[in-house]
Amino acid sequence: MAIGLINNTILKASPVSDIDCPASNTLVPLTIFDKAAFDLHVAVLYAFRPPMPSNEVMKDGLAKALVHYPHLAGRFTTDEHGRPCIILNNAGVRVIETYVPTALAEQLPFTPSSEMSHLLPPLEGVEPLLQIQLNRYACGGLVIGQTAHHHVCDGQSMSSFFISWAKLVRGLNLESLPYHDRAAVSVPRNPPRTEFDHRSIEFRKSAASNNNEFLSSIVNLTLHLSPGFITKLKQKVSQGNQRYSTFECLLSHMWKKITQARGLPPEELSQVRVAVNGRARMKPPVPMEYFGNLVLWAYPKLKAKELLNESHAYIAKAIHDAVARVDNQYFQSFIDFGELSKGEEEEKELVATAPEVGNALCPNLEVDSWLRFQFHDLDFGGGGPCAFIPPDLPVEGLLIFVPSCKEKGGVDVFLALLHHHVQYFKEICYSLD
Repeated sequence: MAIGLINNTILKASPVSDIDCPASNTLVPLTIFDKAAFDLHVAVLYAFRPPMPSNEVMKDGLAKALVHYPHLAGRFTTDEHGRPCIILNNAGVRVIETYVPTALAEQLPFTPSSEMSHLLPPLEGVEPLLQIQLNRYACGGLVIGQTAHHHVCDGQSMSSFFISWAKLVRGLNLESLPYHDRAAVSVPRNPPRTEFDHRSIEFRKSAASNNNEFLSSIVNLTLHLSPGFITKLKQKVSQGNQRYSTFECLLSHMWKKITQARGLPPEELSQVRVAVNGRARMKPPVPMEYFGNLVLWAYPKLKAKELLNESHAYIAKAIHDAVARVDNQYFQSFIDFGELSKGEEEEKELVATAPEVGNALCPNLEVDSWLRFQFHDLDFGGGGPCAFIPPDLPVEGLLIFVPSCKEKGGVDVFLALLHHHVQYFKEICYSLD
């Protein structure tokens, strides 16, 4: 569909006299957690039914929000030692405004097969660390296309930023401000000591060659799980005195069904890369308002025959135990690893073990959960989003759990599988057998 470009500009933080902004051109070194994150711009779409505030009001609120989140208006650079940093220079964020000559309702629901690239800012060759595209529909509805570089912050941080932006658009005060003391969060022990092989777990020495071998065979799916289905699943998984989280229950089911659809040999080992938020796990706990990356990964492993023949509870326990091992000791060891690798030539060679575009993870999976993100608070004045979607999952075996915009208590699962596994997966994915 042809859309009209209204404006393409750089928006800077608006000065507010009663707020202490970081000094101009302050250099903020990337932490070891930042370096372990995806080295790319993460794209997300949010759709809002009318009425929505005007673009001018949206941009005014965004300029105010950037005062509190100066990293997003900065740029990547290096310090005198050649180490990657964010310079807080208020270079600004890119804001693109478009007009879509149709009603938003006619385009919903968005599906993974929908062509949505025109609703997003560009992803390649981008200097701004945050880009916002305001796609205004003829009905007054708005789709916000956003890209943010993952080395700046994690999903928890971006969720907080969006909620702050929404509150400022509505003229509300921010009850809690972001916590920016990255140095205080990554304090090494004296002397620093590593207790785990982080050089092999979170990093590899050089970039893997990426030939996009499977890209044309990867199919993106969205699975809607109703509140009723989730209740039945949790009853099945949480037997006796042991109770498991919604995330652990969902992942146990998806791991079991995807393994079945893939037709893995019984002795084949499968593992899941599970994102673990360190804010509540570190001691003392880090404020949830911390802005940056503070995620590591757990790696539950099971054989295919266990995933197929054992109960959901058995699989959930394997997930629970693996996540529990990524505790304060593990996070502290990772911080110490970052300290010990400073100044080493190898530090420049470290590449995060995040999967590359076009890769197939089979027999493994990677999962990210947005279940605790406060989508209901993402209200610019016309209510919460009616649709949320990551536009593309270019890695086979990648899953994202998101609170459903359709019904409270439901969950949408975005996942990517190889084409020849899709039909069988669709046939079995709702079976609790």
